[in-house]
Amino acid sequence: MSDIEPVAPVPQTLQKDPAPALLFEMMRSFVTLAHTLNLSRAVAELASTRQTVRRHIQQLEEAMGAPLFTIENRRYSLTKAGAEALPEARDIIDRGKLWLDGKTRHADGMLRLSHEEPNGWCFHQQQQPLSLIWDGGSAMLQAVLQAWSLSRGELESEAFRAMRPYVLVYRDSPNGWICTEVGEKSFYTQWWGWTNARSSIGRPIKLFPGGPEFENMLNYPFREVEATCGVRLDEVVTEIPREEGGAPVPLAYKRLLMAGRYPDKSFALIAAVDRSSSVNIVGVDDSFLREMPLDAKVTFAG
Repeated sequence: MSDIEPVAPVPQTLQKDPAPALLFEMMRSFVTLAHTLNLSRAVAELASTRQTVRRHIQQLEEAMGAPLFTIENRRYSLTKAGAEALPEARDIIDRGKLWLDGKTRHADGMLRLSHEEPNGWCFHQQQQPLSLIWDGGSAMLQAVLQAWSLSRGELESEAFRAMRPYVLVYRDSPNGWICTEVGEKSFYTQWWGWTNARSSIGRPIKLFPGGPEFENMLNYPFREVEATCGVRLDEVVTEIPREEGGAPVPLAYKRLLMAGRYPDKSFALIAAVDRSSSVNIVGVDDSFLREMPLDAKVTFAG
């Protein structure tokens, strides 16, 4: 008689079917068709066939238990379920491509994004715990976070008035995040100068090299704060010129994003940036701190 006890079978209610082997391709078909809303254009962009794209959509709809599109006179429209599924599908595809190239990883549960160009330019971004603000962090970021809490995110609140000169404010638009306000004492102004900083008002955020997937991931912290109406801290290490046409200069900073409101109650994204006193990005040393210009800092009296 065997001493090995038999293993009880897993109840049917606990068994899960594995994800389809072609799930990534199915999601690409969904995202592309959602973008074009035209089957012929989607097929051309995917270098696929009409039968394949239709099959992928049908398989997704069967697995998810809901239609993703409606079709009327050969014109596609997203259903409510399709519109709700689309943003995450885009993120999964973008992250998948970046993950494969080693550009995105998690460190202690925080998302790290890295990119390096053949010419030596680099960009590293990693989300940081909010406790880093209080643990030997920036006095300015501490004051901004406290003022934001007291003001309940209201830009025109008296509790936030003293911090307005140190922050940037953005509004979401069909063309991306638009800068609507640049504080005269902000890190951005210290880096670029007041004239160039003021000229940025009304312009979309400049996106870095790295391809569309990388650009989408750069926007991810902004979208997260907008969706959660919360707060997020990131650290960035990169190289940016201090003047148009100038040579890239090492730069390391911490960026606090906060959900705010304009007087009409529409969403305002508030950004406070200060020079890093230490680098807390996995795989990046503190050489950027030593190479940064000494005057690239916020003068904050408290």
